[in-house]
Amino acid sequence: MELFALAAGLPALPDHDMSFLGLFLQAGIVVKAVMAILAIMSILSWIIICEKLVSSGAKTKRARQFEEAFWSGKIDDSFDAKVGDHPADAQARVYAAMAREWREAKREGRISAPEANALTERAERLGRAAIDREISRSEGGLATLAIIASASPFIGLFGTVWGIMTSFRAIGMAGDANMAVVAPGIAEALFATALGLLAAIPAVMFYNKFSADIGKLTDRLETFSQQLIVRVSRRAMERVS
Repeated sequence: MELFALAAGLPALPDHDMSFLGLFLQAGIVVKAVMAILAIMSILSWIIICEKLVSSGAKTKRARQFEEAFWSGKIDDSFDAKVGDHPADAQARVYAAMAREWREAKREGRISAPEANALTERAERLGRAAIDREISRSEGGLATLAIIASASPFIGLFGTVWGIMTSFRAIGMAGDANMAVVAPGIAEALFATALGLLAAIPAVMFYNKFSADIGKLTDRLETFSQQLIVRVSRRAMERVS
């Protein structure tokens, strides 16, 4: 291209590195800022995704172990002591919140029917509060994924528009619309679009997955809570004087 330009008496056009790194380094300051923001958003989304995938696997394993122990039928003071007041998994924390109320009531000995009903209501409220805390804990990071999923395509689109504007400016300055003039700006624009999609697509996919997982967790905890309430109510009525 340079030899052709010199032979034609035209100024030589600079060679452009069309690699990803070259597109970034040769881009204008605005497109560079867009690319950097999108790269940071993509890295952040993958950090959240990997953390939640790892923690989700560990939580599922602990929940399965707790369910096996709970439904084995060996629910007594030794089981309560093993669970403790600060267990590691969601179902055990719901159980601990409700069992704490039952242990306190046991120290009082015999109770009246109104006291038994009040005990059951308190245990139900504690279970509901524990479930809400677990859902809030599970939702950590989802808001960031939602922001990345919704914002990154528009940030990429802004970089695309700016890159196309750069191409038109280059055409106006060179007075020529050949590929050597417009290709760098178009390549920058498409690269910005690709980075926007690279950040948005995984964020959308895993946001939907984690949201569905939270929905399943909510149903699981609510069912477990109702089963605990029935047990607490039965135990409370057994202590009615």
